[in-house]
Amino acid sequence: MGTTWIPGVERLGSGSIGGAMDSPGRPGRVVWHTTESSAGDQAFDSVAQYLTQIAAQPHILYDPTTDRLGQFGPLDESARALRNDGSSRTNRTGRVCIQIEVLARASRPFTDYWRPGPNFRSLMSAIRSWGVPDTFPMGGPARTAYAATNRDRTVWHAEGGHYGHCHVPGNDHWDPGAIDPASLFQAAPGTGGNHARPSGPTWTVKAGQTLGLSPQPRGSRSERSSPPTPRSGTRTSFTPATGSPSPTATITRVRSRPTRPSPAHRPSLTAHRTARSAARPTAPADMGATSRPSARPSSPTASAATTA
Repeated sequence: MGTTWIPGVERLGSGSIGGAMDSPGRPGRVVWHTTESSAGDQAFDSVAQYLTQIAAQPHILYDPTTDRLGQFGPLDESARALRNDGSSRTNRTGRVCIQIEVLARASRPFTDYWRPGPNFRSLMSAIRSWGVPDTFPMGGPARTAYAATNRDRTVWHAEGGHYGHCHVPGNDHWDPGAIDPASLFQAAPGTGGNHARPSGPTWTVKAGQTLGLSPQPRGSRSERSSPPTPRSGTRTSFTPATGSPSPTATITRVRSRPTRPSPAHRPSLTAHRTARSAARPTAPADMGATSRPSARPSSPTASAATTA
């Protein structure tokens, strides 16, 4: 049994917002929303009152600028911040479906400027108590309204983890915007399972070792599958392995730029360049400059919190 009420949390409303989950045998999950509002205490109080009035309460209301945290109802019951997907009640999917409204706007990802503190760490501890892994099964949330197209029903029903409102089947919002999943998990170190790691090939080696990297052809078998032998005295890039019980580090492979040959070993290119210049055709005098097509119009901002 996981945490139902976060210790010391500010309680909002009556404390009862939903009911039993429809599919408690499925993995637990979290859904991140943004309120499309400003932050601060006045906004916090106003949004909490509004969500109660329209019966669209999430479990959690969080201010990323002050670390203020409020809870509307127990985490093991459903919330009301999602629309149904036909006959499927998305609010009641999984062992838990913990919904978090963040006082922010999707067009400005809150992980770019937030100040998480002890309340956020308490929130993440409660989430992890239900076995929710530190992963986004559908990838990071959409960057724009146009990009909010990944709402895979199979993944939603089968895989536990964190989702954006933009990922939930039957819904059409794109919040919480392009928040950084790694920032969420790193702000509250713990035992949440699959922590975000650097992209590219990674290997874990003992402390005090570094990786000796040899240039490999792109896409070669050795680059894809065989880690280089750890050795000392080589410059590398690494990230500490979060939560590891032993002194290890996760190493991200960095491809080195090939060294240029010295002038003494380079053939003279003067004659070759002169010949190329002489052979190059001259552009017609009436040829105008070409122009690039205009960029795609900027996407609209996310709409207000879901009311269904």
